[in-house]
Amino acid sequence: MPIRIGGVTLPQDKRIVISLTYIYGIGNTTAKKILASVKINPNTRVKDLTDADEAKIREFIKTNYKIEGDLKRDVMGNIKRLREIKCYRGIRHAKNLPCRGQRTKTNSRTVRGNVRKTLMSGRKISAQKT
Repeated sequence: MPIRIGGVTLPQDKRIVISLTYIYGIGNTTAKKILASVKINPNTRVKDLTDADEAKIREFIKTNYKIEGDLKRDVMGNIKRLREIKCYRGIRHAKNLPCRGQRTKTNSRTVRGNVRKTLMSGRKISAQKT
């Protein structure tokens, strides 16, 4: 039977340390800490876990970590607060630009859109004559 933690179904054939990273808010380091705390071998496959192990993991995550919907709600609330107080980071979020100090003159194409259709002089590329 598949294991569900925080609304996420964990893959059965992977190691438990890798499967826990499928949950939003749990990365590799956090997954290792969780398994060390509940004393479960990280190399155990998800399908080989007992019901007691599954319950221990679920309870530990529920009491000690924010995951999935709660975490996403908190992150969105933080961004909304930054926008409302109109701080620099909030303005960058509102304009959909990088807000952690990255340069935008040449990079950040994924954020600003792929605008490389002009020559260095600023004029558009004309169609080639045949």
